[in-house]
Amino acid sequence: MHLTLLSFGVIILAGIVFRRLNAEKGDAVRNAINLCVFDVFMPALCLTVFYKSKVDLEAVLVPLTAAVTICASLAVAFLVYLPLSKRMGLGGGDTGILIISAAFGNVTFLGLPIITELYGVGAAKYPIYYDLLATTPILWLGGAQIAGRFAPRTGSAAVTVGDSFKMIALLPPLWGCLAGAVLQAAHVPMPEFALKALTMLGGLVTPLMIFSIGLAITVPNVKFAAVSAPAALIKLVVSPLVGFAAARFLGVSGIALKSCVIEGAMPAMVVTLLIADKFKLNAPLAAFMIVATTALSFAVLPMVASIISGI
Repeated sequence: MHLTLLSFGVIILAGIVFRRLNAEKGDAVRNAINLCVFDVFMPALCLTVFYKSKVDLEAVLVPLTAAVTICASLAVAFLVYLPLSKRMGLGGGDTGILIISAAFGNVTFLGLPIITELYGVGAAKYPIYYDLLATTPILWLGGAQIAGRFAPRTGSAAVTVGDSFKMIALLPPLWGCLAGAVLQAAHVPMPEFALKALTMLGGLVTPLMIFSIGLAITVPNVKFAAVSAPAALIKLVVSPLVGFAAARFLGVSGIALKSCVIEGAMPAMVVTLLIADKFKLNAPLAAFMIVATTALSFAVLPMVASIISGI
């Protein structure tokens, strides 16, 4: 685990250095990489994973565990920050982004590479279940509504539930999952060259996602440390504990259970920056949460993986 994280750290550092040397191109390169990963490489990976693995009960239990984990984290964050916001002098834009950051983790960009490094390529389905069948729908159906609630009155127009459903239905990785599952269920033989091409495309996901994290990292503003501490604690400690309890209660076991716990301990989601920008929340605070929790996760994740290794 430490070796894996060190390797990822080198790639993240490469992204940080690239951004420093190409300040005017950093965001453009990151957006281009994210677009390619999301529209091409991730669908290829999803199709390959679902084509090679049979969809079973875990396709229900893992997303259900994720949903319980996320919703519980949101509830705890609400209970913590609603009374604290007045004491700390937080505005709506601050409170909203802290609540969202405390619940939604970087389950694909960082979670997928770590899970596959720990448990093999066959375990890639668990982060995909966790993200596409739980995290992403809850983010756009619930998280967007929370962001809208805390957004300044002069912010962007609210995202309706219909908009959210449309956005989810058009996700390219989701279509990759469906295509792979259909081909697998119908026992359709895939030409060797096509499978190899999809495997090669999917293989680009991990290094590009890790590099993109580096591109997203900026110099943190230390003044946010105090107000973000409770959110970081919820994200890195409370969330995996809830994930473990929920998984055990639902009967999830083995690698699926370990994946759920590790995914629960992932740092704040990079997409929270997009949420902050769209709803005019505190984007610098969102960036600080991403940087701080990502840095802390390099210590937390090995501990979590070690604790659950014997389960």
